Amino acid sequence: MKKYEILYRDEDLCVIHKRAGLAVQSARASVPDLMSMLRNDLLEEGMKNPYLGLVNRLDQPVEGILLVAFNEKAAADLSRQVADHIHMEKWYQALVCGKPSAESGTLVDYLLKDARNNLSKVVPEGTRGSKRSELTYEVLESWEDQTLLKIRLLTGRHHQIRVQLSHAGMPIVGDAKYGKGGGQLCLCSFKTSFRHPRTGRQMTYEVKPEFPAPPTAL
Repeated sequence: MKKYEILYRDEDLCVIHKRAGLAVQSARASVPDLMSMLRNDLLEEGMKNPYLGLVNRLDQPVEGILLVAFNEKAAADLSRQVADHIHMEKWYQALVCGKPSAESGTLVDYLLKDARNNLSKVVPEGTRGSKRSELTYEVLESWEDQTLLKIRLLTGRHHQIRVQLSHAGMPIVGDAKYGKGGGQLCLCSFKTSFRHPRTGRQMTYEVKPEFPAPPTAL
């Protein structure tokens, strides 16, 4: 299976479905990454010196939808949409351990990034260097000891969903960094809505998460 799929493409941008395990960018030439693969594919098509502006990022173990701009104007417009959280909305699905106390809710925390160890943690409000982080969730399905959540990300912080859900007592299945155990990280950026930078048309794309369902759901 190809590591990525183009869901939409025009002269300004492309919408990409990245599979879990593929790095978006890599500092090592020996490690394949999405942006290098995309550039090589475009060069093979005959596009000369393609401009590739990465609009949003996903951690390597996270599956989901990414936007790449093909010119500076589109990149600037889409980046503004990412920052204002008005015209662009991002939804995730996460399979978590345990169950939330309510069928829907909002999590607000202050996160502090530890760049040296590539970790973030919840800290008290007012902690120097911390950033306010907010997301909403609703329960899609629930089993004996696991729950499938739909999440809307309202801020974009380092490892935000993973950290906030773990802090709330609902670590994501397969998250060895912020939870327990290993295997595939059951987190997918499954839906994205944004305004086209040239036409202004609202565009929405959605994929079905590929992470495995709980055995009791089969």
